Amino acid sequence: MKKWIGICLAIVMGATVIAGCSNKDKEETAGGASNTPQKTEFSISMRTLAFNYVEKSPDLNKDKWVKKLEEMTNTDLDIVLVPHKEFEQKMVQMFATNDIPDVVQGSGGVNGKEMAGSVEAGVFMPLDDLLQQNGQNLLKVIPKEAWENVTYQGKIYAIPEFLSNPSRRATWIRKDLLDQTGLQVPKTVDEYLTVLRAFNKLGIENPYMGRQDFKYADAFFGAYDVFPYLTMFEEVNGQVQPKFMDSENMMKALQTYNTMYTEGLINKEFATINPTNYKNAILSGKAGMWTMNANELLQWEQQLKATTPSAKLEIIPSPVGPDGKGGSYLYGSATRTYFIKEGTKNAADIVKFFDWMLSEEAETFFTFGIKDETYKEENGKIVYTSPADSAAIDEERYRQSFLWMVQDTTYNKGVLNMTEEGRSLINVYDTILANEGRDGIQFDPRLDALVKNPDIAPNSDTAPPVLLTHMVKMVYGKEPISDWPKVVEEWLSKGGNDVIKEATEKYNNKAGVTMPRR
Repeated sequence: MKKWIGICLAIVMGATVIAGCSNKDKEETAGGASNTPQKTEFSISMRTLAFNYVEKSPDLNKDKWVKKLEEMTNTDLDIVLVPHKEFEQKMVQMFATNDIPDVVQGSGGVNGKEMAGSVEAGVFMPLDDLLQQNGQNLLKVIPKEAWENVTYQGKIYAIPEFLSNPSRRATWIRKDLLDQTGLQVPKTVDEYLTVLRAFNKLGIENPYMGRQDFKYADAFFGAYDVFPYLTMFEEVNGQVQPKFMDSENMMKALQTYNTMYTEGLINKEFATINPTNYKNAILSGKAGMWTMNANELLQWEQQLKATTPSAKLEIIPSPVGPDGKGGSYLYGSATRTYFIKEGTKNAADIVKFFDWMLSEEAETFFTFGIKDETYKEENGKIVYTSPADSAAIDEERYRQSFLWMVQDTTYNKGVLNMTEEGRSLINVYDTILANEGRDGIQFDPRLDALVKNPDIAPNSDTAPPVLLTHMVKMVYGKEPISDWPKVVEEWLSKGGNDVIKEATEKYNNKAGVTMPRR
């Protein structure tokens, strides 16, 4: 472990540590006996996830919802926020300086890029025994697939937040604008372009809302099944290779984005639009179509109506390509994950804290808030009205999604079942999302050849740097799209050949391989 820390220090020498990371004194307070159980004190790092409520908070540790959570669980939390946009960089810095909180939130499995090899290095403790003793709710509710994502060498190393439906991202449309055009819901790529052109004629500033790195703006890569992501491998003529090597379909996808750029159907500056500006443009009524997690639909619609009262949002089937299929990439079974640092004295109580997250009391608190403050009870039933103003919606979203650390994040069934609109959204999951989505051959742990070559290594939902640069230039018309095979050759020459060799060997040997779910 010391050798590993030394290597990380050499890599990021001089880098600053995560702002706000503190080490609270965990020693028991001396003094007389008390009937009040001692609070469980622990520090925990959490990605901000670009949540407005979180990023605008002057001190989240003093937030009223954190304080209520501490009161209900008899804990004293020291939340260390990790900036969303710099998550991987800041995580590596944290491990390099060895200033590691008691609990570290990861993005998925044990081998994520942000974990920087920390699990293999013994930074975190195995949790199997602690879960058996203190985490029965966790073991009963969390599905097997999610536990498998946080298992290393036969041991469980993290507590996962989970998804029961891997199809999470969806194509959203301003249905009120579509109705104005007189067009039907589009299905094919060409039909989508027709709708976007109609939006453009209506004067919509962003017919299709773009975003940097094509993140949450990648529906047309899905149509052609060429997502350039970590999980997107396929077997072609006995060789396992990334799907972006399908040059014919990749060039069709890039040509679609180039057409959108040339005709003004996507913002000319899409490559620099960050998550905050992306959302602000949508909520100010300046976008006609975009991609976002389906479970946020009702909250975003309420916020949008504050500026555009006539707006109506709807989730529609994503554009389909030549094979008649489409959709966003399928998520892994584990979304956020929580690792406990080796040597943490109160690890058993920390597991109890997470176990409580799946209790009925926790579900009521995170879903509806505080009795007689944010909801009421009448005849034994909860009466809850979702907020309408933007700030209150941000607060609700923070409580239900950010602060509720372990749950099924597919959607909030408690809130959705209370209204017709909510039940309609559940139906969207059961009909539209259940029938779309792209997946590929996956490898866990991550292929060594990718770990050794970060320039050619994709993230979970963004292309590797060596590809992304060319993708943007091609959409902007600064490089010919017909040169994509040369881009593939560049990727191969920089270590891609080793990636394919290793992937094919592991595939043939059935070593750490997960096959596509759809």
